[in-house]
Amino acid sequence: MTALTDKQILLGVCGGIAAYKACDWTRALRREGAAVTVVMTEAATRFVAPLTFAALSGRKVYSAMFAADEAEQIPHIGLARQADAVLIAPATAHTIARLAHGLADDLLSTLVLATTAKVVVCPAMNSQMYRHPATQANLARLREYGYTIVEPACGTMACGEEGPGRLVEWEEARQAVLTALSRQDLAGLDVLVTAGPTREPLDPARLLTNRATGRMGYAVAAAARQRGAHVTLISGPSELPVPAGVELVRVTSAMEMHREVLSRAERMAVIVKAAAVADFRPKATTPSKVKKGKASLTLELAANPDILQELGAMKARSACFPLLVGFAAESGELRAEAQRKLTEKNLDLIVANDITAPDAGFAVETNRVLLIDRNGTETELSLLSKEETAHRIWDAVVTRQR
Repeated sequence: MTALTDKQILLGVCGGIAAYKACDWTRALRREGAAVTVVMTEAATRFVAPLTFAALSGRKVYSAMFAADEAEQIPHIGLARQADAVLIAPATAHTIARLAHGLADDLLSTLVLATTAKVVVCPAMNSQMYRHPATQANLARLREYGYTIVEPACGTMACGEEGPGRLVEWEEARQAVLTALSRQDLAGLDVLVTAGPTREPLDPARLLTNRATGRMGYAVAAAARQRGAHVTLISGPSELPVPAGVELVRVTSAMEMHREVLSRAERMAVIVKAAAVADFRPKATTPSKVKKGKASLTLELAANPDILQELGAMKARSACFPLLVGFAAESGELRAEAQRKLTEKNLDLIVANDITAPDAGFAVETNRVLLIDRNGTETELSLLSKEETAHRIWDAVVTRQR
């Protein structure tokens, strides 16, 4: 189950070469449990047959404004009313102009006028067409109407030109749709999230690190952005894509993360410390690789600063410090350890999970967590995707802010 499960998504497909990508988007939406209804412009049917979208969506495909069958249902009104979100991709210069000027000369433009659902527009066209002042003015007007515009990617066009105008990848469009469907209960708040492991160098070839991938922290950052927050993500080394609209600050070591977090902390409304920061670092590093035959069997370690502990101490001294959320990745005594950290580090909320569980530890897509707030209220979450877990964490944060 995801945030798209059981949502009614109306996918508007326009007549551009990128129309074939909308086939994959339809399949991706259905994999997440969304009900997809495809509306094609007449030009779009020249690029992809309606039969293709019918097979992929499992639903009738609409294109004609005045189709003889089902005429009594008034398609542009019925479709507009049932949609939770309207996603237009690829959005051509022609359709963007229609929407900007309120035209109602085909089914897609008419139902957009009739819907109260959020509208997400993904432009795709030749670079010169995209840059043209008319197109830019039309996009600006759509933003004024409250439509979400997902800026196109740069690259090589089908025509051979280089520049902006390529249809974005599905994950970026997906984030825009999720934002459109999400409550904006974090709107305007500045949020800081940490994620990933840290790496503590021993020599140019070796380091100390841990198994964290950053999945949970990145999901927390993405969920906050979807709910309207301004998000800064301070991340240790991770191969995960940066969530759309999130400011990323990359760090490597615990000392770097300490510096970047503390320099921003007091400007935030909420801080979520999801990173797996190394507790120790080698006491000394060598400029050249330690040879196997000469290496000592003893590695001296120095303690890294406890960032969360320092934040909690700052909170104790301040009347208006950010709401502070910590994570406890444990391998035993989950509840007791979480309660101890909550109290000792002066947290508002702690998220605890058992890292020995194969479906809720490192490098998996799911999690099973225990939430405890400073009032002692406990909430046990069943096995959920990390994305859904992130939203449940923010639900708890929002409840504390009220």
